[in-house]
Amino acid sequence: MYPSRFRYEAPHSLDEALALLRDHGDEAKVLAGGQSLVPLLKLRFAAPGLLVDINRVPGLDHLTEAPDGTLHVGALCRHATLERSALLADGHPLMASAAPLIADPIVRNRGTLVGSLCHSDPQGDWASVLLALGGYVVAAGPAGRRPIAAADFSLGPFENALRPDEIAVEAVVPAARGAVSGTYFKLERRVGDFATVGVAVALETAGGLVTRAGIALTGVGPSNIQATAAEQALVGKPLSAESVEEAAQLAAEAARPRSDHRGSAAYKRHVVATFVRRGLTREEAVAA
Repeated sequence: MYPSRFRYEAPHSLDEALALLRDHGDEAKVLAGGQSLVPLLKLRFAAPGLLVDINRVPGLDHLTEAPDGTLHVGALCRHATLERSALLADGHPLMASAAPLIADPIVRNRGTLVGSLCHSDPQGDWASVLLALGGYVVAAGPAGRRPIAAADFSLGPFENALRPDEIAVEAVVPAARGAVSGTYFKLERRVGDFATVGVAVALETAGGLVTRAGIALTGVGPSNIQATAAEQALVGKPLSAESVEEAAQLAAEAARPRSDHRGSAAYKRHVVATFVRRGLTREEAVAA
C-alpha cells in the first residue's frame, strides 16, 4: 500500500519548521528518522496533509554532557550514535545498556531517541529509560521552550503531550548525585523484536545507601510504567536481599500485562520481578 498524498517540506531552520506547524496545525507531521512514521504512512494509519522533514535543521544532532553532568540528546541524534558513544559507556550505564537493544541495526542507523519518545509506543524502550532516569523532553514552540517530564510526556498509546505547533528538540537526563549504576533488560522473541517485557533500572548511591532509584517497565501496560512503589522501597537503605526482593515484587504488582501469544500475564509479571532482581543485584558490575 502507498501513502496517501501529502505535501513535503524540508526547512533549513527551527523557526521555519515551527512556522510550518503553526500554519498547518494537526495536518502536519514531523519527520526525523522516520522509522515509526513511514510505516504508519504506508499502512495509511497516518495521513498528514504536510510532512515536515527536520533533517536539514542544524543543531539538533547533538549528544553532549554539560559541565554539571546533565546529558542532552538532540532530536536528530541516531540510536547508532548512542550505541557507539564513549560518553554513555563511561558515565551513563543504563543508556549504554539499552542502546544496542533498540530494534535492529538498520533501524538504529536512522531512528532517533527523541522520535521514539514522541511515537509513544508502549513497547518503546527509551521511554522506560528516561522514566527511570528522571529525564524530560524539551519542546520548542511559538512561546519558546518548555520541559515536559518523562512521566507526563506520554498520554497513552501513540499519544504524546506535544502541542500541534511544537517540536521535541531534545531529551535531557539530569546529572546524578553520587555513584551511578543501571542496566536495561529486554525479553524479545527474536533480535529486533518489540519487548515482551523490558525493565530499566537506575540507581544512585552515596555512603552505602541508595539515594535515588529508578525502575520503569516496557510492554506490560498501555504505556511505559514507572514502578514508584518499588523505587521508594529502595531509597534511604543499603541494598540488601530483603530490599531487592521487596522492590522486585512491587514492580511486578505495578505491571499491567495482558495474556497474549507472547505469554500469560502471570508469566510477564514473573519476568518483571526477575529482571528487577537481576538489575539490582548486578548493579556493582555495571556501575559507572
